[in-house]
Amino acid sequence: MIATVYFRGSLSSCNYDCPYCPFSKNIDSRETLAKDRLQVHTFVDWVKDQEKSGHQLSVFFNPYGEGLTHRWYREAMIQLSHMPHVRKVAIQTNLSASLDWTDDLNPATAAFWATYHPGQTKEERFVQQCGELYRRKIPFSVGCVGVKSAFQAISSVREALPEDVYLWVNAYKDQADYYSDEDLAFLTRMDPHFALNVQNYDSMGKSCRAGQQVFYVQGDGRVKHCYKDRQVIGNLYRDGLEGISKERPCRMKRCDCYIGYIHMEGQAFGPIYGERLLERIAFI
Repeated sequence: MIATVYFRGSLSSCNYDCPYCPFSKNIDSRETLAKDRLQVHTFVDWVKDQEKSGHQLSVFFNPYGEGLTHRWYREAMIQLSHMPHVRKVAIQTNLSASLDWTDDLNPATAAFWATYHPGQTKEERFVQQCGELYRRKIPFSVGCVGVKSAFQAISSVREALPEDVYLWVNAYKDQADYYSDEDLAFLTRMDPHFALNVQNYDSMGKSCRAGQQVFYVQGDGRVKHCYKDRQVIGNLYRDGLEGISKERPCRMKRCDCYIGYIHMEGQAFGPIYGERLLERIAFI
C-alpha cells in the first residue's frame, strides 16, 4: 500500500505563545513528555517494521506544539529519512531549534513545513534558519497565518526569502468576512494559491482518501477518520493499515483545513504541488 500517515502524539506545548493558537500557553509535565517520547519511538518502530509488508509510506509529524525542540523528534526525522520504504518524512515546525542535526538527514526524503510567527521571533533569525535548510538543499516551504496584524511582516519575509522558496498564507477563518477585496489581493500577491485556502470545501458525502490511503494517527495508535471528523476507525498497532483501510465518504459539511481538503478526490492540487503536496511546496 502507498499511504500517508499523519502522526500526533501527546505533546501539547510550544516555546511560542501566539495569541491565535490554543496550545501556545500549555506547559507539558515531565510525565507527558516521557509519554510523548515513548509514543514517537513506538511509531518509528512500527514504520520500520512496515518494510516487510511492502508498504510505501509518507509521514508527517504535526504535534500540538513544537516538536524539534525535543531530541526524540529530531532522531525520528533522521531515522525515517533513511528508511528505504519511507518516501517522505516532514514536520510542521517554527524553526526555533538548532538545525545542526539536519546534516544527518537524507535530503531526498526529508522536508520541512516551516511556519513564521511574527512577534515570536525576529525575522532575521527566521530567515537565517531558512537559509540553513536552503544551504543543505533540504526542501521546505514557509507559511504564516494571515491575520491582518501580520501583513507587513508577511511582505517583509517574502522579500527576504529566496525567490524559489514558496511562501503560503493560511487564511484566518475565525471571523466571517474577515478580508476586504484589498486584503485578498495583497495576500494573493504574497501567495499565488491563497484562493485555494481561503475557501471552505463542501465535503459531505464526497470521496476522500482519508481512512483509505491517508491515516491520522494519535500517539496511542488510535486512527481517526480525519482531524475534523474524530470518529475512531481503528488502531494502527492492532489492526494495521490493511485492517483500517476502507473507502469512507466525508461526514462533515465542509472541509477548511489544508491537511484535510488536499486529500479530497476531484481537487486540482496535483498540478500545483506534485510530489510536494505533503510539505506544501507549490510549483511557483
